[in-house]
Amino acid sequence: MAAKTAYIGLGSNLGDRKANIDGALKMLADAEQITFVRVSDIVETAPLGQSNQPDYLNAIAELRTELNPEDLFKKLQDIETLLGRVRQGKWSPRTIDLDLLLFGNDVVNDPDLIVPHPQMHLRSFVLKGLRQLDGDLIHPVMKESVDELAGRLNGLDFTLNSELPQLVSIAGNIGVGKTTLAGKLAKRFGCKVLLEPYDTNPFLPEVYAGKKELALDSQLYFLTSRVEQLGPGVLAEGQIYISDYVFDKELVYARRLLDEQQFALYEDIYRPLAAKVSAPVLVIYMCDSPQDCLDRIHSRNRPYEQQIRLQFLETLSSDYERLFGGWKACPVIRVPKAEDVDVEHLTDQIKCYTSGHFIVASGARQSKM
Repeated sequence: MAAKTAYIGLGSNLGDRKANIDGALKMLADAEQITFVRVSDIVETAPLGQSNQPDYLNAIAELRTELNPEDLFKKLQDIETLLGRVRQGKWSPRTIDLDLLLFGNDVVNDPDLIVPHPQMHLRSFVLKGLRQLDGDLIHPVMKESVDELAGRLNGLDFTLNSELPQLVSIAGNIGVGKTTLAGKLAKRFGCKVLLEPYDTNPFLPEVYAGKKELALDSQLYFLTSRVEQLGPGVLAEGQIYISDYVFDKELVYARRLLDEQQFALYEDIYRPLAAKVSAPVLVIYMCDSPQDCLDRIHSRNRPYEQQIRLQFLETLSSDYERLFGGWKACPVIRVPKAEDVDVEHLTDQIKCYTSGHFIVASGARQSKM
């Protein structure tokens, strides 16, 4: 077959880690039908899964090979064995770990091999190395560049966990179109949609009309409603849910709407509840200009929203940017205003960040990383 470019993830956390990686690179370079091209910088990373083990050294190698994906994967396993790899299950420490990340534009979904690697888009250390080698690389399944995928992780590493509710939360300014998008996505997945109780909050119209003394009542109404939706034991593990809000927005609005005394009381109530609710596995952050949001608010003509001013939306927009600038809970996909969202493409993206939906064959071995 014609030579193709392949990318290999290397990792080691036992013995002389650097020597293990160097040894694997040499064996790859010496192998028949493989041409070593280059390697990324080596980085040190904390272990995933089991934390009671040494940190890893990781790197990404670029190869050219005439082998097919299955034969290359077999060669990687042979090198692992020769370098003393003892297979003790997922997340176990190892002298060397070689993962076939990408093989040209090929998509392999066999019982023993999955390419692209099914969780590479969740690992900043992998995407960082790929970006160093070629930031324009496109993920063959997700149809996004490694630059875009890396930007969703904020420098962190994540794992898929089927034991958690697969909550996808949509965030963004008032009027950006969160509820509309939530409904479309819930229909695509055939799942339950969790909506903010705007229309049933008896205090909200008064607060928007300027009665700040009712702001605490309004925020507590929202808080208790969200806990009813996301509290312990409410959402089933492994099931997808779409919400048109992210729980963490509570503090964003509380800081803007409450006075100092009200906020202190609210925060005392909020903190213990926030620690117990189901966290999202993915956030969809809708980005649009405050002016466009205001225009949309006026066009949908909800009476209690007509007192909202542009300045308030501008402050909320800045608050959301700060919130997600330091976000560490899960990946964040930024999407444009509601009218420009490609719902079909976004649906495919969400499948890759929720457990059980990525293209994975039962019992496949490409899952060590």
